[in-house]
Amino acid sequence: MVTDTLNFTVEDFEYIRHGGHGLALRLFRPVGAGLFPVVVDLHGGAWTNGDLSGCNDRDEVLANAGLAVAALDFRQAADGYPSSVADINAAIRWLKARAGELNLDAARVGITGQSSGGHLAMLAAMRPEDPRYAALNVGAAGVDARVRCVGMTWPVINPISRYNHAIRQRASNPPAAWVGTIPEKHDVYWQSEANMIEGNPMLALERGEAVETPPAMWIQGRPDPVHDYRDPDSPLDLNEPERFAANYRKAGGEIDVVYIDQATRSSNASYDPLAAFFRKHLI
Repeated sequence: MVTDTLNFTVEDFEYIRHGGHGLALRLFRPVGAGLFPVVVDLHGGAWTNGDLSGCNDRDEVLANAGLAVAALDFRQAADGYPSSVADINAAIRWLKARAGELNLDAARVGITGQSSGGHLAMLAAMRPEDPRYAALNVGAAGVDARVRCVGMTWPVINPISRYNHAIRQRASNPPAAWVGTIPEKHDVYWQSEANMIEGNPMLALERGEAVETPPAMWIQGRPDPVHDYRDPDSPLDLNEPERFAANYRKAGGEIDVVYIDQATRSSNASYDPLAAFFRKHLI
């Protein structure tokens, strides 16, 4: 539990249970009169590890900027796709349904995420009414999971591309040190390459799928061979951030790609532009 400060309070809630296991939501709220806009925050960890505590530093900056933030725990690892997105969809509806009692504004909800969490943030934003994602009952009848904007930090926007990229780099001489167990983590969560292709924001756009395209931001460190690389299977001579941005704009969406120094990415170098983005679209 994060300690309250003069500028914001922090409180943990259970937003859903799966069997005997409850999932937590950590809500940061600015001190003062609401109703506050709220940003849902998703931790990274290659869909297999990590928890909401990984969002704390980022969420303190957002809360100090006048935004409420809800960091989530969600199902991951062997629970498999689409369990995470179903939990995220449920959490958004849970927050909207209880907005009044929590001093939040249900009409001003954004979403953010880091690495695999960035992928999940965009996927949830694109498909808020997908019946697989919206199937969980959280006592929010008639409430949808739409968000007004999406802020991503170095997202794994294209799971099948990153899977193949890691496998190629493992086979290089010498193997790229960053690969580690990334392919195995993909296998655990996604369970098949078909799922990596289906649950894929990049390829959803390139397939011409009818998706939501709220205003978006991609913050990307450089150099970053894990998230900023060119997919040789793409006909576009662009690295993944610019490829996604081109597709998003073609689909009618507004997106900015912001590059920062990789060595400083887990700091205000990424937190401040993210806060400015959400203030622009939610306040």
